[in-house]
Amino acid sequence: MATAEYAIATLAACGFAALLLAVLSSGEVRGMLLGLVQRALSLV
Repeated sequence: MATAEYAIATLAACGFAALLLAVLSSGEVRGMLLGLVQRALSLV
């Protein structure tokens, strides 16, 4: 039982990582993050 739960949790984590990678690699999200970092650094 624990092995099956471990396998399901591992697959879910891999799926979430793939989704996060797809979102963060898009140009629009990258531009938003870059703008956020630039604004944060300009305040310093």
